[in-house]
Amino acid sequence: MVAGKVGPAALLPYLRGHRGTLGVVAVLSLVAAGASLAQPVLVRDLLDAVAAGRPTGGTVALLVSLLLTGAALGGIRDYLLQRTAEGLVLTTRRRLARHLLLLPIAEYDRRRTGDLLSRVGADTTLLRAVVTSGLLEMVTGVVMVAGATIAMALLDPVLLAVAAGGLAVGLAVALVVSRRVRGLSEQAQARLGEMTSAVERAISAVRTIRASGAQEREARAVTRSAEQAYAAGMRVARLETVIGPVAAAATQGAFLLVLAVGGARVAAGAITVGDLVAIILFLFFLVLPLGQALNAYTRLQTGLGALQRIEEVLGLPSETAADAPAGADAGAAGADADAVTFRDVTFAYPGGSPVLQGVSFSVRRGSRVALVGPSGAGKSTLLALIERFYEVSGGAVLVDGTDVRDLPRDALRRRLGYVEQEAPVLAGTLRDNLLLTAPDAGEARLLRALAEVNLEALVTRTPDGLDVQVGEGGVMLSGGERQRLAIARSLLAESPILLLDEPTSNLDARNEAALREAIAAAATRRTLIVVAHRLSTVVDSDLIVVLEAGRVAATGTHDELLAGSPLYRELATHQLLVPDP
Repeated sequence: MVAGKVGPAALLPYLRGHRGTLGVVAVLSLVAAGASLAQPVLVRDLLDAVAAGRPTGGTVALLVSLLLTGAALGGIRDYLLQRTAEGLVLTTRRRLARHLLLLPIAEYDRRRTGDLLSRVGADTTLLRAVVTSGLLEMVTGVVMVAGATIAMALLDPVLLAVAAGGLAVGLAVALVVSRRVRGLSEQAQARLGEMTSAVERAISAVRTIRASGAQEREARAVTRSAEQAYAAGMRVARLETVIGPVAAAATQGAFLLVLAVGGARVAAGAITVGDLVAIILFLFFLVLPLGQALNAYTRLQTGLGALQRIEEVLGLPSETAADAPAGADAGAAGADADAVTFRDVTFAYPGGSPVLQGVSFSVRRGSRVALVGPSGAGKSTLLALIERFYEVSGGAVLVDGTDVRDLPRDALRRRLGYVEQEAPVLAGTLRDNLLLTAPDAGEARLLRALAEVNLEALVTRTPDGLDVQVGEGGVMLSGGERQRLAIARSLLAESPILLLDEPTSNLDARNEAALREAIAAAATRRTLIVVAHRLSTVVDSDLIVVLEAGRVAATGTHDELLAGSPLYRELATHQLLVPDP
C-alpha cells in the first residue's frame, strides 16, 4: 500500500519514457513565451513611432512574424502534449492491467471488481489532464508571469505594484481552494468506483435479477451509488467553480486599477501612452498564464488524487513478488516422487477460521484420486493450494516431491491443468477459448479435444465452425457445454497433472457418461485429481479421500470405504449407490 499522499514527484516515473518529447515541448513553450513577451514592447515602439511620424513598416512586419511564430509553435506544442498524454495513459493502463492480473487471488477476494475497473479506466484518464494542462503548463505560466513582471517593473514599478495588489487577493483565495480539491477528488473517484462495482454486480447477475423480479431494487441500488458519485463530483465542482469567479474579479479589478492610475500618470507625464498600452498588454500576459497556472494546479491536484488510487493498486505485491527464483522446476526430485503430497496441511483464509486442519495424503503418479465429502469440507481449497492460489498456513504441499513454495508459479502451473467448479468461459469465439491454454494448437488438435468431451456438435452447429461466438461468459452455451469446453481447454494444455473441480456438476446422464469416458482416457496418460459430489463419477478411482470439516476422515477405494467409513457410506446411501441398511 502507498504510505501517505503522493506528490508531483510521483509522476516522474510515468513521464520518464517521454523525456525527449517533453524537452522539445519545454523549448517550444519557452520560445513561444518569448515571442509573446516581445509583442507589447513592439506595440509600444509602434505607437511611439506613429506619434513621432517615423516609419512603422519594419516594426509591423516583426510584430506579425512574432504573432505567426507564436501561434505555430503553440500548435506544435499542443499536438506533442496531446500525444504524450495519450502515451502516458496507454503506458499506465498497460502497467496497471498487467499488475491487476498478477495480484494474489486473496486481493480479488477482498476487493470489488468494479472498483478495480474504475482505476484502469476513469483514474488513468485523469492523468491525461496532468500532462496536457498540468505540470508543463504551470512551468510555462511561471515563465510568462516572471517575464511580464520584470517587463512591467522596468516600464513602471508603480503600476506593477497596483496590478499586484489587485491580483494578490484573488490568487490567495484560489490557492487555498485548489488545495482542497485533491482530497475531494479522491473521494469522488472512490464513489465512482463504487458505482461501477454496483453496475458490474447487477449486469453480471442480470438473468437472476430478472427472474427474481428484483430489477427495480437493483436499479435503486445502482441509483444510490450514482447519486453518491454525483454528490462527490458536485463537491469538487463547487470548489473548482469558486476559482473562476474569484480570478475573474481579481483580473477585472487589476485592469481597472491599472487603467485609472495609468491614465493619471500619463496625464502627469510620468509615462507615455505607449508605455501604458505596453503595461496593459503585459498585464494581460501576466493574468492569462496566471489563471492557466491556477487551473493547471487544480487539475494537478485532481490528477494526483487519481494517481493515489493507481499507486495504491500498483503498491500491492504481485503474486510473483515472493516467488521462487527462476530456474527451479517441478520434477527435480526425480521420477520416484509422488505427483502430489499433502503433508500435515492447515489453511485459513485471511481473517477467517481454519478451513483445513492437518490434512495429509499422497497421490501417486498416473493415478486417479477423488476428493469427496460434504459441502464446505475443503475439497476445492485443496486444489487451490496445489495451484498455489493461496499459501498454506502450516505444513506443505509437494508436487513431484518439491514444495510448491520452492517452485516458480509459472513452472508449477505448466504441470497443472485446472478446471474450476464454475467453468468460466471467456467472451469471444470457441477457438479463442480453446487456444487460451494451447496458443499454437492447430485446427485438427482443437477438434480432437472437442471430440474427447463430446462437443463436436458445437463446430457443426453453425457455418462459423470454431469461430462461432460463445457470448459473454459463454451465455450462448448450455451449462454442461461450458463445463465440457473448460475441460477440453485443460486437456489441450497436456499437463501431466489434471485438477477437476466438480467436472460433471452440470451434465445430464448421457453427457456425464461420455465425459467419464473422456476423463478415463485422460487418466491413462495423466495424474488426475477430481473433486466430486456425485460419487457415481469416481467409484472407479484408485484412491478416494473423504474430507469432513477440513480433516481427512478416511481414504481408500470405493469398496474399502463402504466397509470402513460411516460418512462415505452415508453419502453413497443418499445418492442411491447402496441400499438403505
